[in-house]
Amino acid sequence: MGLKKLADKVTDYNARLDSGKASRITPSHVEKVLRKLRVKSNELEAEIAAASSAKKKARLESKLGIARTHIARAEWLLKELG
Repeated sequence: MGLKKLADKVTDYNARLDSGKASRITPSHVEKVLRKLRVKSNELEAEIAAASSAKKKARLESKLGIARTHIARAEWLLKELG
């Protein structure tokens, strides 16, 4: 799943939570997303190592930075929930 899709899901969740159509996030939900983000991060690192052009490496490194930011936020949220 792409990082944009994950961000869109969070936005949708907040809207549903505000309207009472969703339940609160549990630690298991956060752990599931964290696993996905870590897999994506590892995939991006492998793609960066295999990338031949500097332009592609820069684009992938940008995506990796975003993934690492989301991982840090998810870890923070997990600590807050647990």
